[in-house]
Amino acid sequence: MEEPRRTRIDYTADLVLRGVIGACLTLPYHWRVPVMGWFVSRMVAPVAGWRKRIRENLAYVLPDLPEAEVRRMVRRVPDNFGRSMIEIYSGEDFRDRVRDIAFSGAGVAALAEAKANGQPVMLVTVHFGNYDAPRAALVANGYPVSGLFRPARNAYFNDHYSAAIAALGEPMFSTDRRDLPKMIRFIRGGGMQGIVIDLNSFGGERLDFMGKPALTAVSAAELALKYNALVVPIYGIRQPDGLSFDIRVEAPIPHSDPVTMTQALNDSLSALVRNYPDQWFWIHRRWKLPRD
Repeated sequence: MEEPRRTRIDYTADLVLRGVIGACLTLPYHWRVPVMGWFVSRMVAPVAGWRKRIRENLAYVLPDLPEAEVRRMVRRVPDNFGRSMIEIYSGEDFRDRVRDIAFSGAGVAALAEAKANGQPVMLVTVHFGNYDAPRAALVANGYPVSGLFRPARNAYFNDHYSAAIAALGEPMFSTDRRDLPKMIRFIRGGGMQGIVIDLNSFGGERLDFMGKPALTAVSAAELALKYNALVVPIYGIRQPDGLSFDIRVEAPIPHSDPVTMTQALNDSLSALVRNYPDQWFWIHRRWKLPRD
């Protein structure tokens, strides 16, 4: 895992970001979320090269997408990213927004039953909509949920980002190997471990995602098989008002083998992205294999 950096450039970038986040947090919730979305879409995305990356990913996976739709995605994807960030930093305000959401989907009953029986669950989600909305909603409703996060490369940013996500619910575990034993104990004790699987994973399996090969970690399925945990896809789908969510809980993935189970998870996400294409984080370098 790449060690966090503390360079002068990192410090300056974080200083600007802290200022923007702090300014947004002074606004009423229903204003701060769209304002942060606008700032990231119009100011951050062009400088960070996200617009180009979104276009490249769309051209690779959805080459027939009309130019007008591509332009809309170039605006909406960073906007959703910015909204998600300030929502996470909103802490209690965000929890209050998701606390009373009625979960939907074929897996709701299975999740409630697992909670009642103390059965471990791998809650598999992705960088889509707001990926922390399901965790915040479950924690607010008494589910024993932990999150797993990859430390940011900018150590100054990571200091306050890790604190913000922990404020939504603990425990939180890092992808640092030193946290692995603690995470295993949590799962074995009947915990529900959140994990994202839509980042490129060197050493992962070459699986299909959106019709293209992508290196995908199979660790969620491996842990589920080892500790008799359910594997439940769960998503926070942003609603048309830009502020509320549908917490979608899909049916548990049947136990078989890690590759088959992880491909089923990729298929679930692919269907979700095709239905709500502007809510997935196309800014990621998801397909690092040679492109055809």
